[in-house]
Amino acid sequence: MSWLWRGFAVAVLLLTASPSFAADDVVMLPVANAINTPEAQQKLPDSVKFYFGAQPVPRTAQSFGQFVSNRKTNGFAKSAAAACERAFLSALISLHQRADELGGNAVIHIESYYRKHAVSSDTDYECHKGFLMAGVALRGEVVRLADH
Repeated sequence: MSWLWRGFAVAVLLLTASPSFAADDVVMLPVANAINTPEAQQKLPDSVKFYFGAQPVPRTAQSFGQFVSNRKTNGFAKSAAAACERAFLSALISLHQRADELGGNAVIHIESYYRKHAVSSDTDYECHKGFLMAGVALRGEVVRLADH
């Protein structure tokens, strides 16, 4: 019976003390890879345009404010790219829905905003990938473009 308790104690120590379970790797991944997936093409209609970082933006007619979307997804046994693309797409869908609700047709100046730390890029987004979860937070301004 004591071997059972020893095995249980070892299992508890491994699960609670192992740094590999709590790893939080920060990765920068290309926006284009995530946006050009078939799933993104299906779930992100053209009614709302996305502009990342300092990309040139057409003239805006109205701003509805800045919004944050923070999304997590299951990262267990998934590559960083696969898990992060899913979390990124979920965050974009959320921003798209917000724009639709407010009457906007674009989200501009989108930047990564994980744990309120801004990282602006025209081409990449920041993802935090751990053993069990992957997370992407995006912040952008919902607007109505003047010429659309």
